[in-house]
Amino acid sequence: MVKRAGGSLLLSIKIDRDAHQPVSTQLCIALREMILTGGFLPGERLPASRTLARELGLSRTTIIEVFDRLVAEGLLESRTGAGTFVSSVLNASRPKPAAPDRSSVIHIAPRLSTMMAQAVSRFGERKRLPHVARAFTTALPAFDAFPMSQWSRLSAKYLRGARDDILGYGDPAGSSQLRRALASHLRVNRGITCDPAQIFIVCGAQQAFHLIGSTLLNPGENVWFENPGAIGARNSLIACGANLVPVPVDTEGLQVETALRLSPRFRLAFVTPSHQQPMGCVMSLPRRFALLHAAQQCGAWVIEDDYDGEFFFGGRPPPTLKSVDTHGQVIYVGTFSKSLFPALRLGYLLVPPALVDTFGTMTSNFLAGVPSHTQSIVAEFIDEGHFASHVRRMRQLYRERHDALLAAADQRLGGLLQVLPAHSGLHTVALLPAAVSDMAVSHDADLQQVTASPLGRYALAPVSTNGLVLGFGGVSPKLIAAGVEVLAQVLERRLAPAVRRKGKA
Repeated sequence: MVKRAGGSLLLSIKIDRDAHQPVSTQLCIALREMILTGGFLPGERLPASRTLARELGLSRTTIIEVFDRLVAEGLLESRTGAGTFVSSVLNASRPKPAAPDRSSVIHIAPRLSTMMAQAVSRFGERKRLPHVARAFTTALPAFDAFPMSQWSRLSAKYLRGARDDILGYGDPAGSSQLRRALASHLRVNRGITCDPAQIFIVCGAQQAFHLIGSTLLNPGENVWFENPGAIGARNSLIACGANLVPVPVDTEGLQVETALRLSPRFRLAFVTPSHQQPMGCVMSLPRRFALLHAAQQCGAWVIEDDYDGEFFFGGRPPPTLKSVDTHGQVIYVGTFSKSLFPALRLGYLLVPPALVDTFGTMTSNFLAGVPSHTQSIVAEFIDEGHFASHVRRMRQLYRERHDALLAAADQRLGGLLQVLPAHSGLHTVALLPAAVSDMAVSHDADLQQVTASPLGRYALAPVSTNGLVLGFGGVSPKLIAAGVEVLAQVLERRLAPAVRRKGKA
C-alpha cells in the first residue's frame, strides 16, 4: 500500500466505471488537477505504475497511458530507472492572489459603447428563457425524431476525406457545395431562384442579422420592426445602432400603412412573413406587395426571416417574400436551428445581386467562416435527399403535436386560456383573460418546470394582446397534455380571487 502523503491523496481519486468518460480520462483529469493546485510538489515522485494500478483497481496499461499523457503535457517527467516525478518546471513561482481588502474595493461600471449601453439598459435585466425540451419551450425541434444514424454516417464519411479539406481554412463565404445545395433546395421547396454566389453561410440567423445591420445601417437610422417581434433579430439590430420603429401586426402581418405614418423614411424593414414571430399569422399577399412598394419608394432593404417556413401544415404554403421580389430589395435569411437542430449554429443569407460583392468583401475580411465539418455534412444531407425527407416527416409530426395541444386545451383550458390554431412552425399563441398577468402565469408555470413565454417579452412597445407563446414542436403529446394540466392549475389559482370578488359584488 502507498504510505506517503501523496499516495494518500491519490487514493482519494474516485473512478466512476459507469460514466461515459473513459477511466483513463477521469484519472488524467484528477491527476492534472492535483498537480496544478499544489497537491503534489515539483520534483515529488509518484508511485510506481504497478503499485498505483493495484491500489486504484485499474490496469497498469491505463496508468502508463495517463502518465504518458501528462508527460506530453509537461506536468510529469519520466526518469529512466528512477520513476515518474512532478515536473521541476513547476518550481517557477506562482503568484498567489492576495486576499482582497473589501473595504477599499470600488465597483466601477465598465465603459460600454453608446449603442451597447442603450441595449443593456433596455434589455439587459431580462433573463434568457430556458432552452430545454419541456412543455412549452419555443424554438426547439423534435430531437427525438432526428435521424442520428444518417448524420453519424455522413460525419464519419467526411472525416475519412483529405486532410487539407478537413483541417484547413474554409471559404469565409461558405462551402461551395453547401451553397449549391441550398440554391437547389430554395428553388424546389421555397420558390426562390438564385445563384449560389448570392448565398453566404453564417453562424446562425442572429449573426446574419448583425452582419446585415453592420453593413447597411448607419447608427440611428430607422428600421421598421414587427411589434411584437423576434427577440434575436431585435437585439442584433439594436447592437448595430438601429433605431427600431415598433410597427403593429394583425392577422395579415405588419401594418404597412401604420409603418408609413410612424416612419415615412426608413433604411430597413424586418419581417417574418411565413409565420410571424411570435403571433403566428401569415403575411397576406397585398401586405407583401405594399411592403415591397414602400421599400422601393424609400430605397430601403427588407429582411425576410424565414425561420421555420418549411413546416407549413395549413394547406398550400404561401410564397416567400423573396420569390415575389422583382426589384432586388429582399435579403432572405434562413437557419438550420429549427429544420435540423440548434447546436449546428448554422444559418445563411441570400442577398440581391447588387449586394453580392459587398457581402463577399465583408465575409472575406471580417468573418472567420463556419466550421467546414458542419457545412460538409449538411451539404451531403441535402444532396442525398435526407433533408427533404426529414422536413416532410417533421411537418407531419409538428401538425400532430399542434393538434394534440389544441385537443388538450379544448378539454382542460375552456374558459381559462384560448389557444389559437397555427398553420405552421413549432409554436402558437394562447390568449389570457385580461385579469391575469402573462408574466405572473409564466413565473408560476416555470416553478413547475413548464415554459410559458409571456407575449409582452417580445414587444418593443406595449401591445393590447395579453397572452403566452407556447412551443409544441420539441415535446411529445404526453408532455403536452401534462403541460396543459399545469397551466390549468396555475390559471385556476390566479383567477380564483377575481371570481370571489365577482361573487361578492
